Amino acid sequence: MKLLRAATLLFVAFFISACGYGTPDQFASQNAIKKYAYVSNEAPSLTLLTMVNNRTGRGGHSSLLINGSQVVLYDPAGRWKNPKAPERHDVVYGLTPQLQQRYKSFHARSTHHVVSEKIPVSLAVANQAIAASIVQGRAKDATCSINTTAVLNQLPGFEGVKSTYFPEKLMKRFAELDGVVTTSYYENDVGKN
Repeated sequence: MKLLRAATLLFVAFFISACGYGTPDQFASQNAIKKYAYVSNEAPSLTLLTMVNNRTGRGGHSSLLINGSQVVLYDPAGRWKNPKAPERHDVVYGLTPQLQQRYKSFHARSTHHVVSEKIPVSLAVANQAIAASIVQGRAKDATCSINTTAVLNQLPGFEGVKSTYFPEKLMKRFAELDGVVTTSYYENDVGKN
């Protein structure tokens, strides 16, 4: 009985701590967002990025790269920062191809790789994803997949992506959508470069 109570208390303490904000909120100025805004020549798309443990196959983080009227990254509870990529409430602006690569390189290391699942969408859907990400806003730790799914579920064609706390489950569900192209990115360093 004592063991069950101790386990329950440990779970509750972990859950409460996981629900806290682990990173300081970022609030870039509108001037910075305009200064670094990036518009891609590529067709509109959504790309689910999942950081996957090389040993276990478990997901460590989910984020959504959105190519619409500009390229932004919804990085709920993310820890990647760059002075040329202003962030406001977990929405990162100015994601040039070079900064997209830096983002992947930050997460890829000897222990993890990055899975990119890209799907073409209309400009209207991409812009709706940007707006939904802005409204969804800052996420608490350990809620990246739930928040990413909440954005996706507001978009036509993505309502059926079931919500989950587990990035690898979201990755598998996203892969089932028609038209998804999947690539993986590996590095063999200690990460965070």
